[in-house]
Amino acid sequence: MASTQSEPLQTVQLDGLVVLKIIKHCRESYPNDVTGQLLGLDQKGTLEVTNCFPIPVDGDEDASAQYQLDMMRCLRAVNVDNNTVGWYRSAHLGNFVDLSLIETQYSYQNSLSAQSVVLIHDVSKSAAQGNLSLRAFRLTDTFMKAYETKKFTTESLAQAKLSFSNIFKELPVEIHNSHLVTMMLHNIEMPKLDADRLRSLSTFASTQSLLEEARPLTPNFDVLDLELDPFMQKNLQYLLDCADVQQQEQNNYQYWQRSVAREQTKMQAWLNKRKQENAQRIEKGQKPLPEDEVNTLFKLPAEPSRLDSMIISAQMHNFTKQLNQFAGPSLARLYSIQELQK
Repeated sequence: MASTQSEPLQTVQLDGLVVLKIIKHCRESYPNDVTGQLLGLDQKGTLEVTNCFPIPVDGDEDASAQYQLDMMRCLRAVNVDNNTVGWYRSAHLGNFVDLSLIETQYSYQNSLSAQSVVLIHDVSKSAAQGNLSLRAFRLTDTFMKAYETKKFTTESLAQAKLSFSNIFKELPVEIHNSHLVTMMLHNIEMPKLDADRLRSLSTFASTQSLLEEARPLTPNFDVLDLELDPFMQKNLQYLLDCADVQQQEQNNYQYWQRSVAREQTKMQAWLNKRKQENAQRIEKGQKPLPEDEVNTLFKLPAEPSRLDSMIISAQMHNFTKQLNQFAGPSLARLYSIQELQK
């Protein structure tokens, strides 16, 4: 298992170029899910991600692994950061919590580095809410230990105090730019006006409209649109689908409980019968028959893994959080317009 001697992660710091690369790769491949490699350095509780590259989606794991090795070899040859610190993945409407994500992240934290993270970029959510959706996750130490044993029974989960809410640990994401990039952004925000169009430099009112026209990073008023986006409808649909799957998981668990109850009833009846036989044999002076044969004659069915149910619960929790975040501003805009119309 990867070493865990370094300081625990507190935040994930992304270079601005890394963010642009991730956004470009995910949007170009939308709605298909894509993945990529994160490169950087872990320093004093901060995971600094300085570079990344996409991973081709061709279904061949060997070719994909060889591509990653070749890319890192080329980056090393030109003296670019080539230390793997995690990976990124695109998502659609917050639907990313699944077994594939857990298996891949477990492999990264177990084989490469215990500080590895996964970045989730939700393209559709970013477009619907007008804000960049970029979140960083890593598996908790409790879940790592449970996943290593591959034992997710009700008893083991209760002993480890493990639930859907502590499968992942979300880390805050910070975007870092160099001083040159920051200066360039400030220059872009400054208005560039033609001196011939200005009638009076001392009159603010006459130049206000020109200032707004010349400003390249003007505010986006699309977020004030009162029309409800299909984002909420899709989230509700996905939430209902998860509820159906969760109901199936619950039915399977209840079927196992009924099967255990039936077997225990049979075992108890056999033990009562054996005790009566032994009592009769003792009265006749005969040696009693062993009662531990019940464990060989009857076998209790194994408890199904509760991992799938935990994953579905985590995904449903994510959907409800998104609905709450999106419905709040939408209702606030509707109520504001209603008050203005009075």
